[in-house]
Amino acid sequence: MLLSFFTALRDARVPVTLREYLTLLRAMELDLAGKRVEEFYVLARTALVKNEAHLDRFDRVFGTVFKGWETVGEAVEPAPIPEEWLRKLAEKYLTEDEKAELKALGWDRLFETLRQRLAEQKGRHQGGSKWIGTGGTSPFGAYGYNPEGVRIGQDGNRNFRAVKVWDQRAFKDLDDSRELGTRSMRVALRRLRRFARTGAAEELDLDGTIRESARKGFIDVRLRPERRNAVKVLLFLDVGGSMDWHVALAEELFSAARSEFKHFAHFYFHNCPYEAVWTENRRRHEERIPLLDAIRTYGSDYRVVFVGDASMSPYEIAHPGGSVEHWNEEPGAVWLERVLGHFPKAVWLNPIPAEHWAYTPSIGMIRRIVSDRMFPLTLEGLDGAMRALLR
Repeated sequence: MLLSFFTALRDARVPVTLREYLTLLRAMELDLAGKRVEEFYVLARTALVKNEAHLDRFDRVFGTVFKGWETVGEAVEPAPIPEEWLRKLAEKYLTEDEKAELKALGWDRLFETLRQRLAEQKGRHQGGSKWIGTGGTSPFGAYGYNPEGVRIGQDGNRNFRAVKVWDQRAFKDLDDSRELGTRSMRVALRRLRRFARTGAAEELDLDGTIRESARKGFIDVRLRPERRNAVKVLLFLDVGGSMDWHVALAEELFSAARSEFKHFAHFYFHNCPYEAVWTENRRRHEERIPLLDAIRTYGSDYRVVFVGDASMSPYEIAHPGGSVEHWNEEPGAVWLERVLGHFPKAVWLNPIPAEHWAYTPSIGMIRRIVSDRMFPLTLEGLDGAMRALLR
């Protein structure tokens, strides 16, 4: 009956939450209402209604559900709660002031504390500030809040505060057959062109054929190499995490680059390039390519384009072991500088609007590493990036 009452309130657009429902159940277990409908009404209204604007809706639902009841003894035994509700039961919602009071442990202490918790903890915990569990303000677990923590067992981002993710996540390859939303983006990419005639002589040279035929007195067919764009491009694409919001835009760019450049290769990375990259996201754990091999395979005449929101924990850029998904021996900044040292012509395209960059410390760090050659992923930004690559 109580579960029916709860769902009826939700249907009537009274914003009751699962936490408030459980509070009411606990009050019933303690017999605070004495099983009388009048006392239960006061208790339920106190536990479930947060805004006086919803009192009328609450009264109407209560009158419908409990019409004719004198006691609520039948409602003492709670109906079973669906398992999927319990999984996210204690998601922690804090005010900005409460968030500001929480302090980050710092890198070394964070992982030392995690090792201690793993050794000491014997069971499941929920809603606390110390153990590995759900909800609460502990740095370890899921569906809570902490300024810096290790995310364990949570389906996706919530607060973008994790410095490590203890899960194996699946990313999706970008679709290189997707048509561009606007022709303008493709036109902007075409600025990065330097034509040259290279390769086998397979194209008819009409002027040469006429000239030589006239000089020799018979038809002398002349061929020449096809005129192609000689610019070579390496595209490094950030995938997963906060980049999920920008997949459509990144796919458009990927599709355009595949069609515009003959000499083209791409690699994926997550947040920041480290010691390995990959070309297929579904096999990224089995077929990883050492980044040093990628650097050595392609000549320094390749132009490099990074595409990513550069939004991550600063530890990922500046600290060994900072990668959110694995333990990297060297900081991300070291690997970025290796790439830039071999490929002097490189830019970073960021799908986040430029006016928001100042609010994320990691964006500023990446921007300094690429010598301020970060451009927004807009038509104007893309045009500026192509100009920078041609200098």
